[in-house]
Amino acid sequence: MNAPDVTVVVAVYNTMPYVTTCLESLVGQSIGLERLEVVAVDDGSTDGSGEELDRFAKRYPGTVTVLHQPNSGGPAGPSNRALDVAQGRYVFFIGSDDYLGPEALERLVDAADRWGSDVVLGRMVGTNNRYVHQAIYASTEEQVDLFDSALPWSMSNTKLFRRDLIERHGLRFREDMRMGSDQPFTLEACVRAGRISVLADYVYYYAVKRDNAQNITYASRFEERLRCAEELINFVAGLIEPGSRRDAVLVRHFSWEVAKLLRADFLDLDPSVQERSHQRIRWLAESFLTDAIRDQLAPDVRLRLMVARHGSLEQLRGLIRQQSEKLLPALTVDGDRCFAGYVGFRDPELGFPDEWYDVTERAAKSAVKTTVTDLAWGRDAAGGLTLVITAHNAWARLADLTGDAVRVTIGDQPAAVSLRPDGAGTLLRAEFPVKQLLAAGAQRWKAGAKLSVFGGLSTVPLRAKAQLTAPRQAMWRGLRLHRVTANTDRKLQVLLTLKRVRYRQVAATRLARLRPSRGK
Repeated sequence: MNAPDVTVVVAVYNTMPYVTTCLESLVGQSIGLERLEVVAVDDGSTDGSGEELDRFAKRYPGTVTVLHQPNSGGPAGPSNRALDVAQGRYVFFIGSDDYLGPEALERLVDAADRWGSDVVLGRMVGTNNRYVHQAIYASTEEQVDLFDSALPWSMSNTKLFRRDLIERHGLRFREDMRMGSDQPFTLEACVRAGRISVLADYVYYYAVKRDNAQNITYASRFEERLRCAEELINFVAGLIEPGSRRDAVLVRHFSWEVAKLLRADFLDLDPSVQERSHQRIRWLAESFLTDAIRDQLAPDVRLRLMVARHGSLEQLRGLIRQQSEKLLPALTVDGDRCFAGYVGFRDPELGFPDEWYDVTERAAKSAVKTTVTDLAWGRDAAGGLTLVITAHNAWARLADLTGDAVRVTIGDQPAAVSLRPDGAGTLLRAEFPVKQLLAAGAQRWKAGAKLSVFGGLSTVPLRAKAQLTAPRQAMWRGLRLHRVTANTDRKLQVLLTLKRVRYRQVAATRLARLRPSRGK
């Protein structure tokens, strides 16, 4: 009897009713039962999952094999036991709460045979709000480089592997890691592979987040998570020489496995656990977090890890507390840039650069929260008509911005803006010379006023809370008369309307004034 083309490995522990959907998606694959082997290992389930596996084995003899064992505490042991009996040319791993697209295995095997691939990734999506990093699935690629692609961010074992590669290098799962045990396996397979391919033309894999969120990743103890993060980083360091290749992998582990330990739940730990954890994370950062990795980290992650590395436990607690709050801490405005007063800002002992604290884009989103309170007409120094817009902004630091950091425009024409503190906010006054529109050759103009902050990082229409109207005005340009109107529309957005009055309308208006009034 010929070996099957692919063995699907399923490690199962208490995943009813999800395991039923998983198995149905496997036996219904377009590749056909004769080319498929399913090896499911029941890791001591108590919810009927083991019995469900036996039911499928009875229905599909020769295709579904079930092994039962006492609970081992994680998927590594069951996966290794399945590998020991696998017969397929390729091996595919699936979580027992996940499922495949109907053509997944056929497409994956065909691609591996066509391209001579040792590892093939098929597009994976999350269901029930489960997050799956998508960058590696941007396009179908016959060959991708582990160290020059988004592959390090997709290190789960849910891929097709050539079984000869696995056996030749003796690859197995780390049974001493309750979570993340698939990552060393997958990483080494990718390092040893002659070719890694990506298929993005079809949804191959549906990753399910259970309603009770009991996947091991979601329900794990803090210190176990830290230990597994340490194991991962040490494994990478032992597998890949120092330099850009190692950094390309470790940037993911510091961003996810390490930085996620320093979030709000850290503050709930016993102080002694906090102290030990801080020292262990500091050691990881000092040993492996290079400047090249640091510069690739997201700003909030970089600051968290740098304070963990260089700061005290009290400073680390303070930063985690600040980052857990929705509001920005005290802000420092310097020209058209804005910096948040997170722990370490301009602290000479830490010496962190200001750019690590730059929150200009985030501040811009709150800086545009402005309400127009008045519309009025004024005159400039030359006696020309101006529209004066008065508004209140809830952000007091807006008054500190200078230059083009705050702009008000009508159409594409700028207004003169002045700012001053106003209680807990800022009073904004914008004066717009109407002649700018005439100079631009406008005959009929209806345009909304807009507020832009921080060089246009955020732009919104200027609106009021209630209808506002400034008395209609008339303007002469030479012999041409224009009617000017300023008001708010049905959406309460400030509008300026400029309309030329034709000669007949002017004459009719003057004639009406000369006619004697009727009646008494």
